[in-house]
Formats: sequence, structure tokens, C-alpha cells
Amino acid sequence: MKQLKRVGAIHDISGVGKCSLTVALPIISAAGVECSVMPTAVLSTHTGGFEGFTFRDLTDDMRPIADHWKKENISFDAFYSGYLGSLSQIDIVQDIFKMFRTPETLIMVDPVMADHGKLYSLFTMDHVKGMAKRCGHADIVIPNRTEAAFMLEQDYKDGPMTEKDVNDLLYALAGLGVKQVVLTGVYFGSDDLGAACYDTKTGQIDYIMDKRIDGMYHGTGDVFGSFLLGALLRGRNLADATRISVDYTCAAIRLTAADGTGPRMGVRFESILADYGKLFG
Repeated sequence: MKQLKRVGAIHDISGVGKCSLTVALPIISAAGVECSVMPTAVLSTHTGGFEGFTFRDLTDDMRPIADHWKKENISFDAFYSGYLGSLSQIDIVQDIFKMFRTPETLIMVDPVMADHGKLYSLFTMDHVKGMAKRCGHADIVIPNRTEAAFMLEQDYKDGPMTEKDVNDLLYALAGLGVKQVVLTGVYFGSDDLGAACYDTKTGQIDYIMDKRIDGMYHGTGDVFGSFLLGALLRGRNLADATRISVDYTCAAIRLTAADGTGPRMGVRFESILADYGKLFG
């Protein structure tokens, strides 16, 4: 079978705790898409719920990796970037996009830097501004509500949203220069949770909701983004890909909640990869 597409995934690697590359690689591969990786750092575990983890910064390796890929004439149908730990990594990733981009290349950016109304530790407003600039050069961005508020220099509003609240955020995010926006963490009441997507070409906005599951599970943003990108590269439109991603992310969370293993290890996406792959033949 001929390989269909190739993604360059630029994330960190956590040895234990399912997130970043250990999520992107299997999920995107399950869609029948080759997932090549550029690790930005290697950690013994992810940083949520673990203490004393090891960390090795790979910033100095990123440009040489890209240069080698270019020398070998390796091409990419898409790039997917996530957590970047420094301003220098943001600049490097932007240069990588320019190095490999063609009119057909899809650039998806997850501006991983904040949640629940707060920036992650060690991040500053300089990082926020750099991330907003990087998003402006993407085709699709997938921020959560907190990240959207920071990049737009707005106050974060907790609690349920109205359709106007969501639409205003989507339009403002598109104003950064992107073609498509998927906003996560959207909810209109106490029992629902999901995402909203906006395609600037068609003007269509869709709200993709599911039943809320109690608890906070690490790595779900990476799971969501990986399911989304796999579906997009297999020909699904934005609304359909968002629906697939919401459905499969929620299914993984439900499995994890049911088995009682706790949230810090990530969610059981492995159990649904076969079904996800069958969507694409």
C-alpha cells in the first residue's frame, strides 16, 4: 500500500504519561498517515502530577535535524507543532515552516501554553506574543479558551459561553491570519463540553458537543489534535474532522474514567485506535 501523507510532528517526548509525541505518533499513524518526529525535549515523565522528572532540552538539535531533512529532499504534507518551551524554539519552528512549506502544505499549530485561566509555569507574555505570531503563519490553530484569551489580549471568562462568545473568539482568532480555527473547551451548560470550528473560506461555524465527563485528564489536547489532523489528512472537512476528534477523545476519556487508573497517566486512546483507523478504509 502506497504511503498516503507525511506529517512532521514537532513536540516534546515524555517517557511516561501519554502526551505530545507519544500520542501524536500512534494516532496519526493509525489514520494511515506517516508521522515523522522532531523532538524538542526529552522528559522522564510529563510535568503534570509528577515530581522530580528529568528534562533534556533539544533546542540545539532542531535546526540540524531540519537541515538534514532538507538535504535529503524529504517533503511533508503537513506540520503539527505543540508545546514549545522557549522563545528560541518558537523562532526555530517558524523557520522550519518556511523551509519546507509549499502551497499544498498544511500547517497546524496547537499553542500549548495555558489552561484554566492561567499560563503554565515559566511562560511569560513574551511567549504569548511569540505564539500568537506563530499562529498567524498557520493554516489551522487549535487553542483552548485560555490560550485564545491570552493571544487575543482579552480577559479570560470562566463558566458557560453563549454562541456569541464563541463566535467572537473564533472571528478574532481568524484575524491572526489563519484559515481555520478549532476552539476547544467550549461549553454552553453544565452537562456539555466540546469544540467549535470555523472555516474562513466557507464562513461556516459548527459546534461539536458531547456529554461532560468529570475530572481533568492530562494529554487530552494532544489526543484531540492528533485525531483531528489524521482525519483532515484523510480527506475529512473541518466540521467532520472536529466531530471525529471530539467523539474519539471523549471515548478515550470515558474508558480511562471507567478503569479507575487516575488522570495523570493520560487517557486510554490505544483501545480505540483500531476503530479510528477503520474510518479511513
